[in-house]
Amino acid sequence: MTIIETAKRILKEGPICDACMGRQFGKLSTGLTNAQRGNAIKLTLSMEAAANGDMELQKELAPTLPQARKLAGGEEEECWLCRGLFQHPEKLKEYADKCVEVVKGYEYDTLLVGTKVPPIMSEKEEVLWAECGIANAEPLKSELNREVGKLVSQMTGKQVDFKRPDVLFTIYLADEKVKLQVQSLFIYGRYNKYVRDIPQTRWPCRECGGKGCERCKNTGKMYTNSVEELISHKVIEAFKAHDGVLHGAGREDIDAIMVGEGRPFVMEVMDPHVRRTDLAALKEQINTYAEPKVKVSDLVYVAKNAVEEVKSLKVNKVYRLKVIYNEDISIETLKSSLATLSNSEILQRTPERVAHRRADLDRTRHVYSIDLEELNAEKKYFVITVRCEGGLYVKELVSGDNGRTRPSLSALLGTPVKVQELDVTKVEGGISWQDHMARD
Repeated sequence: MTIIETAKRILKEGPICDACMGRQFGKLSTGLTNAQRGNAIKLTLSMEAAANGDMELQKELAPTLPQARKLAGGEEEECWLCRGLFQHPEKLKEYADKCVEVVKGYEYDTLLVGTKVPPIMSEKEEVLWAECGIANAEPLKSELNREVGKLVSQMTGKQVDFKRPDVLFTIYLADEKVKLQVQSLFIYGRYNKYVRDIPQTRWPCRECGGKGCERCKNTGKMYTNSVEELISHKVIEAFKAHDGVLHGAGREDIDAIMVGEGRPFVMEVMDPHVRRTDLAALKEQINTYAEPKVKVSDLVYVAKNAVEEVKSLKVNKVYRLKVIYNEDISIETLKSSLATLSNSEILQRTPERVAHRRADLDRTRHVYSIDLEELNAEKKYFVITVRCEGGLYVKELVSGDNGRTRPSLSALLGTPVKVQELDVTKVEGGISWQDHMARD
């Protein structure tokens, strides 16, 4: 079937504007707008009708083609496919105006427009394609996205970005509204935690699920503060953001501290009104606010994919453990037991203390070395340094967790021992943040 034959079949479905006619052949040529393409096709049809004396074809063209109306009479009619959306440029301008209005107050460099088309409009397009054998059409929403995107870009001086725009406008044709989605910002860095009994991230109250109750004193949280909140407080202020979410390379226990070079993390800045600030100054603001509990360092802007890499990091860790006991332990037995655990594979079933929120699995992790730093027989404690593979439950390496960790220090010593204090002194490695640098 030729283009002209297909166009004649399209006209039988009802009045159709230049843009909607041209869009049905949108993949067949370049360098023309759909309106130009459609107008050229309809003018060709009108000339053919005039040459053949085909007044019926002129009447079909007349509702949306002025040249045909002069010959066949009649009034301009609304396009049945787009409901007049592309017939009147001011309608597209109205949507562009709504986009510009909804983004007021936000900093951004790039944008993208999307559209939610009512099911009835999509169905009409699909029926038209099927009835007329159309195989090279561009969907209505694609043209709307492009044309409104051009207008918004011209009005704001910002560039369209199809991969990861700073702001995304979604046009809802059914209720003629525009909604704004602001892409998150991402900041990579390291944090130290110098106090015990605060979690890495916000921990909703178990009783109320975060709604607020008597148990949590209506805070909705199990703990008053967290590393995430101590860092995000100043981040939210600096970027005028809705929230800040911390993605860490693993996490230390609530009762552990994180010293040394710190733990790698990415802070996701949600719904930022400001997209660029001086990170050196922000670091100082965070550290002043969070002192003496938390400190951050090495802050840099990164792209979104840094989150996945940080969360999937397989890093080795170094712990300093203060271990307490009741029964007397000879230094020879202790040294022998530590030597047995050094450079060994440890089989661990998910510990009882986290079984309520972790899958009940068996895991194998490696202990690279254990060094004895101090033994105080009078106060019945000793201090050891453990370097091990990430993911090892180091408290259970000591206690044995009722046989769920094998071998364990308690089993080798022949007497129960447990960790009283735990310090993470080093998280080895991190991401190559230069590979994840955000666009300037």
